Amino acid sequence: MSSTQTQAGASDHSRVQEPEERQFFGQPWGLANLFGVEMWERFSFYGMQAIVLLYMYYSVTDGGLGIPQATAASVVGAYGGLVYMACLLASIVADKLFGSERTLFYSAVMVMLGHIALAVIPGVTGLGIGLVLIAIGSGGVKTTAQVVLGSLYTKDDPRRDGGFSIFYMGINIGGLLGPLIATAMWGWKGFHWGFGIAAVGMAVGLIQYMLMRKHTIKDAGHDVPNPASKNQLVTSTITIIAIVVIATMLLATGVVKMDWLANIVTIIALIAAVVLWVQMYRSELTTPLERKRLIGFIPLFISGVLFFAIFQQQFTVLTIYSDVRLDREIFGWEIPPSLVQSINPIFIIIFSGVFAALWTKLGKRQWSTPVKFGVANVIIGVSLFFFLPFSGGAANSTPMIAIVWILFLFTMGELMLSPVGNALATKVAPEAFPSRMMAVWMMAVSIGTSLAGSLAAYYDPSDAGAENSFFISLGVVSVILGIILLFISKWVVKQFATFR
Repeated sequence: MSSTQTQAGASDHSRVQEPEERQFFGQPWGLANLFGVEMWERFSFYGMQAIVLLYMYYSVTDGGLGIPQATAASVVGAYGGLVYMACLLASIVADKLFGSERTLFYSAVMVMLGHIALAVIPGVTGLGIGLVLIAIGSGGVKTTAQVVLGSLYTKDDPRRDGGFSIFYMGINIGGLLGPLIATAMWGWKGFHWGFGIAAVGMAVGLIQYMLMRKHTIKDAGHDVPNPASKNQLVTSTITIIAIVVIATMLLATGVVKMDWLANIVTIIALIAAVVLWVQMYRSELTTPLERKRLIGFIPLFISGVLFFAIFQQQFTVLTIYSDVRLDREIFGWEIPPSLVQSINPIFIIIFSGVFAALWTKLGKRQWSTPVKFGVANVIIGVSLFFFLPFSGGAANSTPMIAIVWILFLFTMGELMLSPVGNALATKVAPEAFPSRMMAVWMMAVSIGTSLAGSLAAYYDPSDAGAENSFFISLGVVSVILGIILLFISKWVVKQFATFR
């Protein structure tokens, strides 16, 4: 490690350990601001996502666009994957141009503009403009907020996993309130009012962040670790513009079909992850110890891909399942299918604090990261088997308690893997590539999310055999992968060397 890195680490360590520092649940005070802006960004994101699939495949007379259901599911999967692919763009901008903190701010502005486009521009045009802006902006917020948060801790600070779990609670408070309020606005005034309230939520988040920015974030995330040359900036700008123009033309002319989008995003995200990983591994700025950590990261990346391919079915298969198969009547009132997406955030809010306290209490005695990942894969794989007793049932035949139990298991797996994976990316990141490493982890989420859209094409609720095959296949593969990861966990920890 260079003397500059050592001094930076010492400075960071002294900042974290200052006794007079104001704290947020025992964590750095900057977490409070990042908690808030991420909560409002997730409020807008999940509020919109709760109704956007329904908006696409509902008939025009019901206020929708009348897009075929399978095509709409593919678009949602592709859009979800694009959100996490946008982390790649955000990482480059943060590492080479603005630094992670300013990139966070500009990305949040883009999210707000995207929701405004969905709210005020009618038809497929508004859908396309809105989803692209939200995808790019949300990818930027997801990447840089966590990089800025990670910079508030030293690499060996045992509070890190607990802090990321608290941050995750903020995500899910937004994830709970967004669908509730957007659904209420949809029921009252229509889909566009639901999208409009999402824009208002993001505006509130931006105002809060600006008011608290100076005295909570301070200098965290302001560094530009690997500044770009003027030629690199020009080349990158031309390349991005060319990609956008070509992609728009291919979609507009029908050369690329909308129901291909999820597969396309999956392939692009995989290529991006491999290229980014190889660049970091071969870079002269990466130390031998950092290369070892990158090797250890590979099985956890694979684990994350499969986990999110199942977990993100909430926004594809489970939305359709809730619309056509679930008994949604509670105390004589039939809840809209979009509100089923609020069950997981409720569990996250309840249990994220428990997990944060548990990891903080255990400190160095807590499970290692690969063990947490392995257990997460086993849990979410097993959860799919609970769909089997209801396969091939009639409309409204699945009791609500079954979905509540399945989503409870989803949540337990999520808390074992998602916030821990976010924290891991900030720990294994080479010193020269903090945002880029977070982008690689986001590529795992991108691949999994877009795969959720691709896999949804194979789900047929009208055929009990096909439905059983769908859930059994995914469940068995996930359980097997989880067991393999548990078996090699000690080897993975050895690659990480100085931390678990």
